[in-house]
Amino acid sequence: MAPIPPTLGDFSVLPISIPPVPSFPRTTIHYVYVRRNAPKVPTANNSRSLFLTNVPVDSTELHLRGIFTALVGAGRFQSATFEDDRKGAESLADAQPAQVARLHAHHQTQLSSSTSSQKKRKRGEGEDAERAQEEAAARLPSTWTRPLHGSGGTAVVLLADEKSIEQVLKAIAKLHRTNKYPTWGDNVEQSAAAVPRLGSVWLKAHSRLSYPDRDALQAALDAFSTLFARKEQEAAAMAKRLRNEPDEDGFVTVTRGGRNAPASKNEAEEARKKMVEREEKRKEEDVSFYRFQRRERKKEEQADLLQRFEEDRKKVFAMRQQRGKFVPEA
Repeated sequence: MAPIPPTLGDFSVLPISIPPVPSFPRTTIHYVYVRRNAPKVPTANNSRSLFLTNVPVDSTELHLRGIFTALVGAGRFQSATFEDDRKGAESLADAQPAQVARLHAHHQTQLSSSTSSQKKRKRGEGEDAERAQEEAAARLPSTWTRPLHGSGGTAVVLLADEKSIEQVLKAIAKLHRTNKYPTWGDNVEQSAAAVPRLGSVWLKAHSRLSYPDRDALQAALDAFSTLFARKEQEAAAMAKRLRNEPDEDGFVTVTRGGRNAPASKNEAEEARKKMVEREEKRKEEDVSFYRFQRRERKKEEQADLLQRFEEDRKKVFAMRQQRGKFVPEA
């Protein structure tokens, strides 16, 4: 078998030694691919986070902590977020009324970007914490003591600082020279409190948890119904407020019903869609609101491009004059 290169494209190849188990009594090598985290939407922690792909299916945060401790010592690893965890967090938002989650996210962005009052930011953080508790209560009880990940799954690891990123990448490169690979599961306590064991005990626990207590199940259903109804009320109130809000051209859309009459379901949905589209368009455009300002800015950009083009054309013409004519050898 050909040796695995230390890097593949932007990824550093991290070899991990998997110890033998009764079902496969031989040591094997698993390869995890690591690079700097560069998501489409930048975050404040990008400079000190790593993106991992092809993580083992039985990965836990404690397993990854043990690997990074073996690479750069204790105190560097902070947390790990798996792809399945991010999808699970998004699943409840998908079950809410259409567009409400996006409108709420935009509202929180406005609160965080506002510098007029620190109380608004604190109130927004308190609302986020309360909303997170409500969404946690609305989830059905888990049927697994230790969930597994899909094959080829991904994770994002957060380290202490940017210097730790460099140390981890250098340590991974050193592994290919020394062939001393970190062992999967070292210093990980296999217990119900820390990392539950897999195998028959794990399957028996799943069989037991598949039939949850009726009171716990009813409490989760009641919490979800309450949360769903509250989000519908928020969406209707926002749609009602948007009925009298002018668009980017200064016009107010006239709809059926009086000033205090409730909007119909279709009108509310249409108003929410227009609100989202309008706010996304405003983000892409400049802060300037008036059209003539955007036109003036575009004119200035075009004039600047023409000026640079003329300068480049003159430079090319001068270079040709200095070079002279080409005379081929006889």
